[in-house]
Amino acid sequence: MTQKNDFALDRRTVMKLGAGVAAVAGAGVNLAPGAFAAEPATAKIPALGSRLSRAEGPLKVSGQARYAIEQKLENMAYGVTVQSTRPAGRIVTIDTSVAKAVPGILDVYTFQNTLKINKPTVYSKGGGATEEFTPIQDDVVRFNGMHIALVVAETFEAATEAASLLKVEYEDGDAILDINDPKAKAQLIEPMGAAWGDAAAGLASADVKVDVTYTTAREYNVPMEPHATIASWDNGKITVWEPSQWVGGARSVVAEFLGIDIENVRVISPYVGGGFGSKIGAHPHVGLACAASRKLGRPVKVSLTRPQTFTGLGGRPATRQTLSIGALKDGKITSIVHESWNETAIDEVHVEACNNVTKIMYATPNFSTRLNVVPVNAVQPGWKRGPGENPSAYALESAIDELAYALNMDPVTLRLANWAEIDPSNSMPWTTRQLREAYAAGAEGIGWWKRNPVPRSMREGRELIGYGMAAGSYPMIRTASEAKLVFHASGQIEVLSAATDMGTGTYTILAQTAADALGVPVETVVVRLGDTALPRSALAGGSQQANNLSGAVDKAARNAREALLRLAASDPKSPLQSLKLAELIFENGAIRPTRRPAGGISIAQLLKAVGKDRLEIEGNTFAAGATEDMKNAADRSFSQLKGPVEGGVSAHSWCAQFVEVRVDEDFGTIRVKRMVSAFDSGRIFNPKLTESQWISGMVMGLGQALLEEGYVDQRDGRTVNANFADYAVPVNADVPDIQVISVGIPDMQATALGGKGVGEIGVVGVAPAIGNAVYHATGKRIRSLPITLEKLA
Repeated sequence: MTQKNDFALDRRTVMKLGAGVAAVAGAGVNLAPGAFAAEPATAKIPALGSRLSRAEGPLKVSGQARYAIEQKLENMAYGVTVQSTRPAGRIVTIDTSVAKAVPGILDVYTFQNTLKINKPTVYSKGGGATEEFTPIQDDVVRFNGMHIALVVAETFEAATEAASLLKVEYEDGDAILDINDPKAKAQLIEPMGAAWGDAAAGLASADVKVDVTYTTAREYNVPMEPHATIASWDNGKITVWEPSQWVGGARSVVAEFLGIDIENVRVISPYVGGGFGSKIGAHPHVGLACAASRKLGRPVKVSLTRPQTFTGLGGRPATRQTLSIGALKDGKITSIVHESWNETAIDEVHVEACNNVTKIMYATPNFSTRLNVVPVNAVQPGWKRGPGENPSAYALESAIDELAYALNMDPVTLRLANWAEIDPSNSMPWTTRQLREAYAAGAEGIGWWKRNPVPRSMREGRELIGYGMAAGSYPMIRTASEAKLVFHASGQIEVLSAATDMGTGTYTILAQTAADALGVPVETVVVRLGDTALPRSALAGGSQQANNLSGAVDKAARNAREALLRLAASDPKSPLQSLKLAELIFENGAIRPTRRPAGGISIAQLLKAVGKDRLEIEGNTFAAGATEDMKNAADRSFSQLKGPVEGGVSAHSWCAQFVEVRVDEDFGTIRVKRMVSAFDSGRIFNPKLTESQWISGMVMGLGQALLEEGYVDQRDGRTVNANFADYAVPVNADVPDIQVISVGIPDMQATALGGKGVGEIGVVGVAPAIGNAVYHATGKRIRSLPITLEKLA
């Protein structure tokens, strides 16, 4: 097999991370000035691009951060949900008499004594919900683990005891338990397919072909902070404390749950302890809490137990994918045919878009994809980091590796031979695509060209050594958002937005953005987030929020500069009132005459001089002429979301993942020894936070490849490993040395400040890179995730 490194290594910035540097996850509502720590701490006015530590970190490690479920309200009641123990059929009756006799019980709500909850509008229909299911509205059993009752009591302990005393009589139905169930019937989702050329003829003309099937297991998001909510009804209005990636969307769903005007709903999300897509929508337990609070006229807290989070909401569905790829002897791909199937709920549709990466990664004259869903008796699947792109890259990049070995060609060389100069799915030009640079940087970092490429040729003692790589992409998703700057006469500057920070660093980046645009020290900036009373913001999902909001904050800062100049030139009390507007300049946080080289008056001095305590300035990234309805829709639904081909260009983040694995020849155990990945995420706003996001995605991909799998009891549809003891996720001991490299350049066609997605690209391509490395180490091709020692035996 040939080994050749004939491409340049230009435009690389290597950022190496040692052990233990991952930032603490989460967010805060109101951060005091001086909460930021720069590295190094010599820059007085850090600009975007500085390595600032997360501002809210000290609050979390010191225990001062109060999450949604930790709010203390007077006269709080406690709700505990009860879940079904059957996968299908109907509930004949629920005997609540013993439960209601427990001291402190306020009520037990079932389909027999229901709380009216309306169906919300799901995202595919322009709403903000991720599922239509509303609990305790009928006697139908849809899956094992479905909410069938809510017990509310004066104390959590009483509610828990009473919940265990309900007696449920079922009439069992015929269940379809998973994607492999012989009774399952697939449904073709035609609008999401893609095709060009003649795929069948292209395969027939190929010199070499691979025909393969890959499967991925059911996965769960399992954030450290469980799903929980507090709802407080008061005189026709409701306030909800909810760990949410999107308070505007949650607000619209709660309004629909209760059938009330959205202006009577407030959602507050002070901190979010991880979400990974699972906290975008307000789930059914939120509807139960809200309806119970209205019924009882007092606050109600509902917190799902860890096992309940496995079925109270959905994670990544199991998938099956078939790929046929044909190529000529020189490696040129002649055709790709890709068909996928994913689980969905028995009465709803969730599509895991497994063709997202396949249709854009490589140039091919012939292409065809079809997507199918398989209804099963399970909770409606949801989004988990890199939805669609993650399983799409797994199948495609595994098949490309198989093709490379069939052609006796290096996997990197094969990818370069099929470089797509434009987006092959629509013939649009890329905005930026630094994937060649990513290949080069990652290959050099791992020592790719020094390996022996022959499978099972490298070892150290009992351990077989393998190297693998894979590429990936994630689309640029954008939604217009708002921000407000509040200038105080004290010198403090507030940045306000309804956006949430789930541990990605939104607080820090927005403070940097404001400081950079205004030329002020970042220590003077306070950021407030996570409240629907603040300016409207799109969801923190799809790797879009930092770009959405940095653009809005930058616009607000530019508007503020103009407003402050006008104020200085026009207010009779201004020290600069004698000068014309054209004779003034705003620079480094001060206003001065253009003829003066430095100095001037600060923002605070100007406000004091003109007798103002504060000045509020807004900014947004909406198109000119956007109506209030359009702005509300961006805040509360998916209807204003812009995809990667907005404006006639194709915008994506890119990655090249490289790994080294060690496989114990006797036991079949797999250890990932090193991970080196190069990313094109455009302009990097904060390298420390970006690296943390990339690394966390890579660790999640490691878990997907080797550990994570939901097991379903085929007798009753129960998820048998719905806990942290049995559902394995990577821990510190599993994580190897990781090196991440930025090869991106500012992409001004993609976003206002040139950034691209960071949060999800890190997980894309990790699983196939590990699988390809296992093949190189052992000579055994495993096409089913997770890769376990039983499969290697």
